[in-house]
Amino acid sequence: MRRPQPLPVTDGQESVWDYPRPPRLETTTARLEVVLDGRVIARTTHGWRVLETSHPPTYYLPADAFDPDVVVAADDSSWCEWKGAASWFDLVAGDTVANRAAWTYRQPAPGFEAIAGAMAVMPGRVERCLVDGEIVRPQPGEFYGGWVTDSVVGPFKGDPGTLGW
Repeated sequence: MRRPQPLPVTDGQESVWDYPRPPRLETTTARLEVVLDGRVIARTTHGWRVLETSHPPTYYLPADAFDPDVVVAADDSSWCEWKGAASWFDLVAGDTVANRAAWTYRQPAPGFEAIAGAMAVMPGRVERCLVDGEIVRPQPGEFYGGWVTDSVVGPFKGDPGTLGW
């Protein structure tokens, strides 16, 4: 398969084609927010980003950033070749249930220990996610949890025809 052509970047932007593989974990002080049923259910300025070639950043928020009544364990798990076994959660606010909208790595693989117990959110399964007040666009494809903002350019894995990247 032919390597995709990275889109040009402007000042203040990052290309996902400059992100590493295997992925890198870094801290962020960006204001991260998750909204469900018209209410901010999670907020922090002490998060993490996982950066992986061809993917927009996946943001992780500390578990205590979430309102305690919104996180409900889902009977589901998955596996990441880089981070290990993930446990999934539904997010509930008012009458709104966002099924399998969040996940965590309770015992992540070496290099990702800092996010043990932190939670990532699928932006397409909640009302909205924000980074420093900017509304996030979900990474294309139902499988991926990247947060697309104006500061990151692709093309992104998840679009049609990108399975082999």
